[in-house]
Amino acid sequence: MYPIRMIILTGWIAVLPGVVWAEPLALSSALVEVQVVPREYRLDGIVEAVRGSTVSAQTSGQIQELPYDVDDLVEKNAVIARIKDTEHRARVAQAAADLKAASARLRQAQDDYDRTLGLYRTKNVSESAMEKSHAELESAKAELEAATARLQSAQEQLSYTEIRAPYSGIVTQRHVSVGESVNPGTPIMSGVSLDELRVMVDVPQSIIAAVRSQPPAERRVWVYLPDGRRIESQRLTIFPFADPGSNTFRVRVELPTGPEVSGRLFPGMYVKTGFLVGERTELVVPKESVVQRSEVTAVYVIGEGGRIRFRQIRLGRALDDGYVVLAGLNAGERVALDPIAAGTRLKNQAPMGHVAGGKGHD
Repeated sequence: MYPIRMIILTGWIAVLPGVVWAEPLALSSALVEVQVVPREYRLDGIVEAVRGSTVSAQTSGQIQELPYDVDDLVEKNAVIARIKDTEHRARVAQAAADLKAASARLRQAQDDYDRTLGLYRTKNVSESAMEKSHAELESAKAELEAATARLQSAQEQLSYTEIRAPYSGIVTQRHVSVGESVNPGTPIMSGVSLDELRVMVDVPQSIIAAVRSQPPAERRVWVYLPDGRRIESQRLTIFPFADPGSNTFRVRVELPTGPEVSGRLFPGMYVKTGFLVGERTELVVPKESVVQRSEVTAVYVIGEGGRIRFRQIRLGRALDDGYVVLAGLNAGERVALDPIAAGTRLKNQAPMGHVAGGKGHD
């Protein structure tokens, strides 16, 4: 892309007999030039969330609380549903009591085993008594392990009564109501994360070759935001097959994360996308030189002698630092980069044909 040359017009103050003509001290301008710009092919795309899921119940019970509803923002690990836990707490208490009893039996079995072992070494008990004591000890150990597992299972089932969000996002659907009984696998709530978004685009087979022919590092797609701004993405995934019905190739465009996307794009929105498919020469005008006056798009053209003219133009697509000009300007003309100052100068500009000390004609 060729640089836009900046030109500074130095103003002056002329005092003639009977006439005082004051010009602005400085007016910046840019030369309108033909530039090599990316050739862009525009297509419609649909925004979708990278992460979206439905959270289901992992235990049975009655829904006691649903703190969030559709369109609510939910933070990661926030409780999105509570299941009545009276029965689950009772199971935890029972399992804890069983574990306590098993621990007591293990201590008793260990003491009996140690006492029997001492007697066996002094030949005061038979070998069968020793084997029986050992078996009772192993049985007590197994019973303790089983009681520990039952307590862990009961505690885990109790934890399932609080259903938490797996990530931060927005609720898209609520599948149950308060008071409803659920079982493991019953859908509770659906949601999507707004932190990571992508755009799905169906690209015609006529241009997919141009997109694929570029090296992965040079592939580029522009996504246009609702406010007219655009963001660039180089993370493209091109599906290796065409849709039999439309003969289009699905392309997935990953969007950057951050404030430039957050709050401006949401899943389900239609957006314009522009695929880089080559280069072309276009007449380009700087963005800061363009003014909007009601229905008129125009620029202030600086002619010979520094005279200003207000000229209507027709613009094409927006670039990073300018607009493509479709009509109204020619290469080599100069436009003012400060439309406010140029407008003031035009208003105070002497009419064409004005002669100091006499009457002039436009």
